[in-house]
Amino acid sequence: MSDVRRLDSAGAADLVALVEVFDELQVVLQCCERLVADLAADSESDPIVLEAVWTTALLCYARCFASDSRAPVLTEQDLTGIHPEGDVLGWHHALLSLRDHYAHRTDNPRERVSVGVALANGAAGGVAITAARQPQFDDVIVRQTGAIAFGLSGLVNDRIEALQKQVFSDVRDSPAAELEKLVAIDVADELS
Repeated sequence: MSDVRRLDSAGAADLVALVEVFDELQVVLQCCERLVADLAADSESDPIVLEAVWTTALLCYARCFASDSRAPVLTEQDLTGIHPEGDVLGWHHALLSLRDHYAHRTDNPRERVSVGVALANGAAGGVAITAARQPQFDDVIVRQTGAIAFGLSGLVNDRIEALQKQVFSDVRDSPAAELEKLVAIDVADELS
């Protein structure tokens, strides 16, 4: 069995970020595949499951473009590079807005509720509560989201392969004594 040691270089950190984004994009693709199938089944679909899967897809998609102390892994320029035709940036912004809509801390993403006064002969006659259903996602939105995630997956995969080669090149000729000083990774723990 091979001994695995943790690399703490900038290249290794960038590789971790790429792999995490690739995983997020794979979840987006899986969600879109599930939604396309469930939407085609129509009446058999559980609306709670559909919303949960769609919300997961939106959250994962948005994380691919998020930045913290490091630069974001994916940018809007990446989108225009993989999808030069069409309004891919418009779709991208719409998906980020939908993420905000579905993940809002207080607003109900399914309905907008209003309260009004019911007038009877010019006087208050009671309180009226109205609820307007918010538009739901559809097959076209889900398929477009999947197409974008698929294109980005290829881009990220190519970056992973190139960076993995670079990170290996950086450590390939390191002395064994230096490599032994690196923290051991228990691969069984990492996989569980």
